[in-house]
Amino acid sequence: MESIENKGLKSNLKGVGLQKFLAPAALVILYVFFGIFGRNFFSYSTLVNILDSSYYIGFAAIGVTFVIITGGIDLSVGTVMMCAAIIGGTAYKTWHWPMWASLALIMLVATLFGVFNGVMVSRLKLPPFIATLGTMMISMGVGSIVSNVRSATFPTRSTTGGWFKNIFKFIDNGGNSLPTGAIVLFAVAFIAFIVLTKTKMGRYIFAIGSNKEAARLSGVNVKKWEMMAYIVSGFCAGIGGVAFAAVYTTVMPAQGQGFELFAIAGAVIGGTSLSGGIGSVWGTLIGVYIMSVLRAGLPSMDLQSHYQTFFTGIVVIGAVLLDIYRNKKAAQIKKHTI
Repeated sequence: MESIENKGLKSNLKGVGLQKFLAPAALVILYVFFGIFGRNFFSYSTLVNILDSSYYIGFAAIGVTFVIITGGIDLSVGTVMMCAAIIGGTAYKTWHWPMWASLALIMLVATLFGVFNGVMVSRLKLPPFIATLGTMMISMGVGSIVSNVRSATFPTRSTTGGWFKNIFKFIDNGGNSLPTGAIVLFAVAFIAFIVLTKTKMGRYIFAIGSNKEAARLSGVNVKKWEMMAYIVSGFCAGIGGVAFAAVYTTVMPAQGQGFELFAIAGAVIGGTSLSGGIGSVWGTLIGVYIMSVLRAGLPSMDLQSHYQTFFTGIVVIGAVLLDIYRNKKAAQIKKHTI
C-alpha cells in the first residue's frame, strides 16, 4: 500500500503543477476568446497596445513579487514609480540635466524609496501595509513638491534626448518591427528569475516567507534579506518609471495611485501567495499579460475600460481563493505526514 507521505507528496506536486498551468491556460483562452468575439482584436495595433500597457506594470510587478514572497506587501510601488519619473522629467526639462543623468535620477529616487520601505519594515518593525501606505502618500507629495505641481514632458523619439524611447518602443527596421520593450521586460524577468531560484538571496527570501522565525533560528539574516526585497521592488519601480516615460511621454503630478493594485494583482494571478513563501517571476509576467489582454480585449467588444477593473477584480478573487485552497490542502498533507 502506498504510504501517506508518498500520497501527500504526489498531491502537493499535483497542486503546484495545476497552479502553474492555470495562468498560462487562462491567458491563451482570453486571447482566443477576444480574437473570436472582439472587433479587430487579432491586429498589429492591438498587439502593440497589449505590449505597451504591460511594460511599466510588468516591471513593478516583478519587484512586488520579491516582497510578497517574503510575506510582505508594497502599496507604494505605483506612486514611487511615477514620483521618480516626474522628478527625472523635471530634472531634464526644468533643471536642464542631460537625459542620461535624468534617467539615472529616476532609478536612484525609486531605489531610495525601496531602501526607506526596507528600513521601516525590517529594522523599525512597522507592518508592511502601514509602512508602504505611508510611503505611497509621501511619494505622491514629494513628486508634486519637486515638480511644483506641473507635469513633466519627456522628448519625443525624433528630438534631442529621445534616444531612450527606443529601448521600450517598437523599432521599425525595413518594414519589420522589433518589440524592444518586451525584450527588456523579459531580460529583467530572466535576471529576477535567476536571483530568486539560483542565488542565496532568493533562497533566503523564500525561507523568510515560509517561516520567518525558523529562518532566523537557522542563521539567516532576516533583516538584511527582507530589506533587500523592498530595495529590489524600488529598483524595479525605477525601471517601470523609465518605461512609462518612454511609452507615454507625459507624467502628471500625484499620478500612479492604483498602479500598485495592478502590479500586486499580476503577481497574485500568476500564483504568488499572499501568505508568503510561494511565487514565480514568470507566473507574475503571465498575470500582467492577462490584465493587458483584458484591457485591450474589452473595448474590442464595445465595453468601456472600467469593465477591465471589474473583471480583473473577479480574476484576483479567484486566484486568492485558489491560493487559500492550495494552502489548506498543504496544511492537511502536513498534518497527515507528521
